[in-house]
Amino acid sequence: MSSESTDKGVIAVMMKRFEERRLPRALDISKRVENGERLSETDLAFLRRVLEDSHEVTRLAEKYPDYQKLYAQRAALFAEIMQKALENEQKGARQTME
Repeated sequence: MSSESTDKGVIAVMMKRFEERRLPRALDISKRVENGERLSETDLAFLRRVLEDSHEVTRLAEKYPDYQKLYAQRAALFAEIMQKALENEQKGARQTME
């Protein structure tokens, strides 16, 4: 099997996992952090797994330009979640100190 065939198979699996599991979960987390909630340990574990997988996703996006726009949108979504979650944590820490 060629490297390109292997990559295409990996991309197909990653796309399916993203559409069926990761995107719905990310959107749920995004909605909750937008409402001021803090991340749970389960949320943090999920985001760690996504970060760990991002190295492979990045490699494939760099190799196959057709996927770069989708990769950029995915990265932006997770960056927004992390930024808002950090703001919520800082806000919660300030409230605890008061």
